[in-house]
Amino acid sequence: MFQVKDLTFRYPRNKEDTIKGLSFEMEEGEIFGLLGPSGVGKSTTQKILVKLLGGFEGQIYYRGRDLNSYGREFYQEIGVGFEVPVHFSKLTAQENIDFFKKLYRKQANTDDLMKRLGIYEERHKKVGEFSKGMKVRLNFVRALLNRPQMLFLDESTIGLDPKNARIVKDMIRELKEDGVTILLTTHLMNDVDELCDRVGFMVDGSIQEIETPKNLKVRYGERKVEVEYDSNGETQRDTFDLDTLGSSSEFMDIVKHKRIITIHSKETTLDDIFIKVTGVEKND
Repeated sequence: MFQVKDLTFRYPRNKEDTIKGLSFEMEEGEIFGLLGPSGVGKSTTQKILVKLLGGFEGQIYYRGRDLNSYGREFYQEIGVGFEVPVHFSKLTAQENIDFFKKLYRKQANTDDLMKRLGIYEERHKKVGEFSKGMKVRLNFVRALLNRPQMLFLDESTIGLDPKNARIVKDMIRELKEDGVTILLTTHLMNDVDELCDRVGFMVDGSIQEIETPKNLKVRYGERKVEVEYDSNGETQRDTFDLDTLGSSSEFMDIVKHKRIITIHSKETTLDDIFIKVTGVEKND
């Protein structure tokens, strides 16, 4: 869907490049997570890919064509949901939606979208009276107005309670199943773990590593199994090597004769991987 080669970009007043030789590809129909600490160029990269910023060096191909060769038709098939929702606060939610729908040839059933996201009953209320979570959900509806084939999402569940975050994530999965390609930027590693086919970690304007979440956790994790079990009324915890588990008589004895409380592999988390790969603490 996208092929980015040696992308470099510098803001006019800056002395250094913000994007420094960035290269990656997005396959059609995948969810690609673009991750990294604040200030490494994630938002700048998104703005370049949606043609809000020009003047870059390098090559960007969208569906096999130079991105610069596309005109206004490009916007008919992409959807964008940036982190900070921008709405007309003195208009109602319905008036906001109706205004932006007129910009597109293809139009989604926004009543269904608003109903599923729990804001349909509030559609005639001014957006200035909406809570932060309601604005985030309305922003998600706006990103889907034209039934996009390429979707850019930045912190799509920030500010949502667990119930509404689950609804949004379920909808993102369904979009992928329908063949939509999604570029997801977030600091919520649980979202990444649940949704992304592959992730790219950005460090200092370029991508340090690209891999599936599963392979990253295997590579950076320990091949160990930790077992918690009841021993004469007390909780005991033992750790065993995963590669020799089948031949461990001690492990087999615990499984056969003890009441198991928990058992799990020592798989690392994406939060830990984020810190290891980028070298900095994660900013939420």
